[in-house]
Amino acid sequence: MGLDFKSKIVKNSMWGLTGSLVQNVLLSLFYVLVARFYEVADFAQYVIANSLYQMIVAFSAMGLGQWFIREVVKVSDKNALVAKFMKMQVFFGLFFFMVNLILAFALYQDTTVRILSLLFAVNIVFDNIIYSIKSINIAQYAQEKTVKVLTIEALAKFSLACFLYLYPISIFSLVIVMVAIRFLTLNLFLRIGAAEGIVLTGFWKADLPFAYVRDVLHKYWPFAVIGSLYVVYWRSAALIISKFLPLKDVVHFENSFKIFTVATLVPMVVSTTLLPKFVSLIMDNKMDELKSMYQKIFLFLMGYGLLAFTFTYSFAADLLPWIFGEKYADTALYAKEMFFTLLVFPTALLQANILIAMKLEKLDMWFNLNSVLINTLLCIVGLYFYESLSVVNYSILVSFIIFHLSQDVVLYRRDVIGGRHIILFMGVSVFLVLGYMALSGVVWAWYLFPLFWLVVGGTGYFVFRGMETPRMEEMPLPNGNGKPSKNP
Repeated sequence: MGLDFKSKIVKNSMWGLTGSLVQNVLLSLFYVLVARFYEVADFAQYVIANSLYQMIVAFSAMGLGQWFIREVVKVSDKNALVAKFMKMQVFFGLFFFMVNLILAFALYQDTTVRILSLLFAVNIVFDNIIYSIKSINIAQYAQEKTVKVLTIEALAKFSLACFLYLYPISIFSLVIVMVAIRFLTLNLFLRIGAAEGIVLTGFWKADLPFAYVRDVLHKYWPFAVIGSLYVVYWRSAALIISKFLPLKDVVHFENSFKIFTVATLVPMVVSTTLLPKFVSLIMDNKMDELKSMYQKIFLFLMGYGLLAFTFTYSFAADLLPWIFGEKYADTALYAKEMFFTLLVFPTALLQANILIAMKLEKLDMWFNLNSVLINTLLCIVGLYFYESLSVVNYSILVSFIIFHLSQDVVLYRRDVIGGRHIILFMGVSVFLVLGYMALSGVVWAWYLFPLFWLVVGGTGYFVFRGMETPRMEEMPLPNGNGKPSKNP
């Protein structure tokens, strides 16, 4: 049965997906142009201040978008709930604005980082109000409005980066203009960016008792943790690097992460798109169909991760200096290390969505929290003894492997996967990666990469086809005449 592209849900999802891809491309170009323009020290301080801001803003909305989306469909007076939601977000934004400033001044003595942190922190209040409006649009199937406004903002930032090459400005001026663009984006949302029938003006007049806010936070605090851990995981790593390693390593890590982020778009889109299907199969108790779909998507994502790793391993040294400039030529080495994590990230994302579909989101939350703590501990202890960015990259890899294995244990106990599946995934991944690395030392990359994927891709194709062919025990038994029986 084909998708009904006229339905509100599908249209909403398609707008969200398309907008996310366009915005990611424009913002990635913005980042590359800015990285190439400024001196390493200036750009590293920008990255540090921005990382701290992104980590704080991940918490600032308290994950209440999920709460709002659930509640707004139940109430008759939607505008009253909208006003309370937006007013809460303003208060949260002001609180976390202060948290950002306190942390910036406590962690860093550098005046440039402090000033940039102050400028970025202003965005937190704007971000929280925009977050509110985006949640409203999701609930009201009006993603189209969100996409249009955010695409305009992304275009403005890209234009700003291009403008640098015509009229150079300081890093402080750049951030001031970025904050101004965010403020204009907020005003655009307030004027034209909300769903029809929703009134955004006058929300500050809404009655918002403290007890009401306390009850909402008490009930929905896990969403604040779930919604922020991914950002905290990567941003905290950048901040740890800034305290232990030279400024240039901060930029090497950020450059590698930008490439890594682009590579994760495919598994994120695939896993998120399939979540409703997983939920439907579990609700209908079609576990055999769920297992079959899981195995096929797992094989595809495993192959994708290996493809991205081998491509990066072979060509990063040629491509990344061209993208970021020769001053960041060493980024290629660290990008290769970071892409080891992409061997497990896509399938871990798939398994996380399976756990959510099985209503085990709190367990997933604890796995994520455990991963953050393991990564942080390994980074700090490792950097104390050996000051190298490689320590951070391999700490991330180890924490993701533990995260993946934790998911494997749960899915094994729930009879979604078997022990053979876990062993094969780890064993085949290690064999292929070590084999590719060994061959890359003796075979030219332009020969090795296509030949390797001709063999691996062909093998994977026949494995995939074999998964679609009924096994002998699943086929109907023949009757006495050698013909298939109608009643197996």
